[in-house]
Amino acid sequence: MRGTAITELLCIQYPILQGGMAWVAESTLAAAVSNAGGLGIIAAANAPCEYVREQIRKVRELTDRPFGVNIMLLSPYAEEIAHLVAEEHVSAVTTGAGNPGTYMAIWKEAGIRVIPVVASVAMAKMMQRSGADAVIAEGCESGGHIGETTTMALVPQVVDAVQIPVIAAGGIGDGRGFAAAMMLGAQGVQMGTRFLAAKECIIHPNYKERVLRAKDIDTAVTGRTGGHPVRALRNKMTREYLRMEKEGCGFEELEALTIGGLRRAVQDGDTDNGSMMAGQIAGLVKKEQTCREIIEEIMGQAKELLHE
Repeated sequence: MRGTAITELLCIQYPILQGGMAWVAESTLAAAVSNAGGLGIIAAANAPCEYVREQIRKVRELTDRPFGVNIMLLSPYAEEIAHLVAEEHVSAVTTGAGNPGTYMAIWKEAGIRVIPVVASVAMAKMMQRSGADAVIAEGCESGGHIGETTTMALVPQVVDAVQIPVIAAGGIGDGRGFAAAMMLGAQGVQMGTRFLAAKECIIHPNYKERVLRAKDIDTAVTGRTGGHPVRALRNKMTREYLRMEKEGCGFEELEALTIGGLRRAVQDGDTDNGSMMAGQIAGLVKKEQTCREIIEEIMGQAKELLHE
């Protein structure tokens, strides 16, 4: 399949980015995606600087291909990690939960491609003005923290609004989703949920099995009342959270229910009280494969559909 603006920008074979999933996107998964021709991403999340440095160096032991780091700008370690990625000259940075403008100059000086995640046209325009090289337009079908607009509606509007390349995210899990994103004007896709079922993904087998058994209606969105909606697989915790939201419980009570929830799911395999973040496309993910098998299958399907 021919290259796109994203493959040229990032010097990768296929225009597929792996999502920066907290507690999930670590060195082994990132390296496997990069070795398969996509762009692997390390999730900095709320981790301290030394952890991220260690992960960067582990990836470099496993691949000589480009990879990136996702920085959650609300993290207390965000500033340290912003300088760390510049020192380490990673290929790309994806950002969420804030405006990366403060760090744009040091990243550009280090030759880093900056690709913020956006959930609206207004934010995409702001990121372009800040100097972003591309944006990831993420629809509400995604797992984890989400906006309000669907991928189908968001992507073409962002494409029309900015001059930089747009990467589509949310609800993309096979070659059909990839082809659809290209038809909407995207130059690449980002996937998270499909990679939860990768053989190289380190999540607990219980969590992975729940993704593989998921149906189309098996995700729920919590946190809408507080303005911080999160999509995850339905379980005891999501049901309790939604009940408490309906009863008007305050943010502190709701927060207490979810603190440590993602770690419980990823590391402990707690499928009752853990936060098993996953997108609506989980119902389409039915088999565990290597990252290379996932990417090659998607690109093969897309090539046929796009007649390339």
